[in-house]
Amino acid sequence: MPADLIDGRAIAKKVRAEVAERAQRLIEKGVRPGLAVVLVGEDPASVVYTSSKSKAAEEAGMYSLNVRLPVDVSQSDLLARVDALNSDPKIHGILVQMPLPRHIDPDTVIRRIDPGKDVDGFHPVNVGKMLIGERDGFIPCTPAGIQVLLRESGVRTPGKDCVVIGRSNIVGKPMATLLMQDNENANCTVTVCHRHTIDLKSHTRSADILIVAAGRPGMVNGDMVKPGAVVIDVGTNRVNDPSTKSGTRLQGDVDFESVSAVAAKITPVPGGVGPMTIAMLMANTVRATEMSAR
Repeated sequence: MPADLIDGRAIAKKVRAEVAERAQRLIEKGVRPGLAVVLVGEDPASVVYTSSKSKAAEEAGMYSLNVRLPVDVSQSDLLARVDALNSDPKIHGILVQMPLPRHIDPDTVIRRIDPGKDVDGFHPVNVGKMLIGERDGFIPCTPAGIQVLLRESGVRTPGKDCVVIGRSNIVGKPMATLLMQDNENANCTVTVCHRHTIDLKSHTRSADILIVAAGRPGMVNGDMVKPGAVVIDVGTNRVNDPSTKSGTRLQGDVDFESVSAVAAKITPVPGGVGPMTIAMLMANTVRATEMSAR
C-alpha cells in the first residue's frame, strides 16, 4: 500500500483560518496584530519568501510592514531599524529575512530583536525557553509546523523512536528539542544524525518517525526507511529538470517514489512542510499580540 500523504496545504489552511479568527478578536478590542518583515538586498528567493509572508499577514487581517534595505546597508543602520521596530507599538512581530549579506553578522541582528517580538523563535532567550520546556516563548516556525502536521495527521508520538537528519539551528536542533519534551505531542526517544554519523541507514531504519532536514536532494531512499514509518521531508532543493517549463523543479531530501512505497505516511514536496512554516509564523505573530495586550 502506498503511503498516505500528509497534506500540509490543507492543515496550514486550517491553522491560518484559526489565526484570522484570533486576529479579528484582537481587532475588535482595538489591537491589530502587526508583522514587520525586513529584507536586505534583492535575492530572488528571499523576495518571494518575504512577499508570501506579508501577503499571509494581510489575508489574516494583520498590519503588514515591508522594510526593504539596500544590499550595502551597514550593520549599524540595520540594527537601528530593528531598534525602531522594537519600540513601534504597531509592530508585534519582527522577522529579518536570512541570509544576510556577508558584511552583516546574523547572530548580532537576531540578538537585537526584542524576544517578545521574535516570531521566528531564533533569539537565545526563546531558544532557551524552548529547551527547558517553558511555553511563554516562541518556537521556530518549521519545527512547530511539523509538530502540528504530526498531530493533525493522527500520529501519536509518545514512546516513538524519532530520527532527525540535520542539526541546523532552524530545523534540526529545535525539532529534536521539541520531540523530547514531556507533553502529549512529544515524549519521543530522539536520535540526531548529521554528516559525521556512521552507518546512517542503521539509524533511519529504526525510526518510527523520520524527519529529514539535510538539504541534500533524494538522500533518503526506501531501503533506508522502516516499513510503516512516518516520514517528514523538510527539503526544498531546486534541481534541473528539462521536462519542465522552467527547466527546474523542487526536490525533497527524500526519494519520494521509493519511500512512499514503504512508509505509512509521508509529506510531499512541495505541499508538505512548506505551507506550515508561514502558517506558524502567523500563529506566532497573533500570539505575540495577545501576550502584549494582556
